[in-house]
Amino acid sequence: MQASNTSFGLVLLVWAAGLGAAMQFSKFSFLFGELGRIYPDAGASLGFLVSILSVMGIFLGLFSGVLVSRFGFKRVLINGLVIGALMSMLQAFFPPFWIMLLTRLIEGLSQIAIVVAAPTLIGLISAQRHHGLTMSLWGTFFGVAYAITNLVAPAIIAAAGPSGLLVAHGALLGVMAILLALFLPGQDRGDPAARLPALGDLPAFHIEIYRSPFLSAPALGWVGYTLTYVSLLTLLPEQINQADRLFVVTAMPLVSIVVSLTLGVFLLRFMSAAHLTIAAFAVSAACALLVVLKPDWSFAYLALFSAMGLVQGASYAAIPQLNPSADGQARANGALAQMGNLGNSLGTPLLLAIFGATGFGGMMGTVVLIYLASMITHIVLERQRAEWTAK
Repeated sequence: MQASNTSFGLVLLVWAAGLGAAMQFSKFSFLFGELGRIYPDAGASLGFLVSILSVMGIFLGLFSGVLVSRFGFKRVLINGLVIGALMSMLQAFFPPFWIMLLTRLIEGLSQIAIVVAAPTLIGLISAQRHHGLTMSLWGTFFGVAYAITNLVAPAIIAAAGPSGLLVAHGALLGVMAILLALFLPGQDRGDPAARLPALGDLPAFHIEIYRSPFLSAPALGWVGYTLTYVSLLTLLPEQINQADRLFVVTAMPLVSIVVSLTLGVFLLRFMSAAHLTIAAFAVSAACALLVVLKPDWSFAYLALFSAMGLVQGASYAAIPQLNPSADGQARANGALAQMGNLGNSLGTPLLLAIFGATGFGGMMGTVVLIYLASMITHIVLERQRAEWTAK
């Protein structure tokens, strides 16, 4: 089903569906203070309203890849959007806490379905020569969704209250489902022969995926990126010069997106995505070290997030490059979603604990080690791929 020409309109439509999936995180992050007032007895359990989506992604990431192969990318994506829309509409009533938590659990199923099916579809409806651009675009969906939420949510809440934000999100997902049902190619019926793993098969299924240097490489690098991206956005602002803080904090996620879509796409014309990922982790480690050496130099923080933008785009571009089949891309996207959710869940608590024990230098030293470990992992996996190909 690999396209010979790229339908950029369809790519943008699928990318927009990904924005809706990322907003399943950002809407509750933005409403977190309000949720504390609505559910005053929830206590520490309130955090589960945000984190439970990541937990679902950790446990169901690989399984969702098989689900996408079995039932078809279009069907899984549209059903994921419809389920997400229904849950968001139900959440707008702010039901009892346990029901709200249940809606988030179901929303987690929706989220993982979308973020596995959507990039697989983008890889398939893009011509191979455009993979660097379209997969780099997909890699921006999380940061763009948070930026849009921060931009439009205050106006929506001012006009319609917190419920209005949840209704608006549900409406967005519903509209995306209708548009994709109308415009996505209809021949994607999935592979009825693709067997869904039984519960007892899941350990062996994970071993099968992660022992493949083709399927696992993007995911095993991605966990290093997600361990640090959100956590550094959370923990670095207090270290930045107060005079520059507002500008730098606003610019950090934006420069990663801009660099991914400009320099990253340009470099992918001349080097493989795997090689660019290795180089990007090396530069990220150097920039993290620069932050340690020059903590008062605002440019160092922007340089770090620029380098991370190269990791972002190259990691997604590596999936279709290393796995040309639709089934392989679905499984690789499932693994990347699983590792991404693992990194997002552990990153902030881990770096916060290290910061408390060893200070800013110890935290950033750990970040340097994470990037170097990710770079070495990619180098080892590249050698394994060469050995597998030679057999």
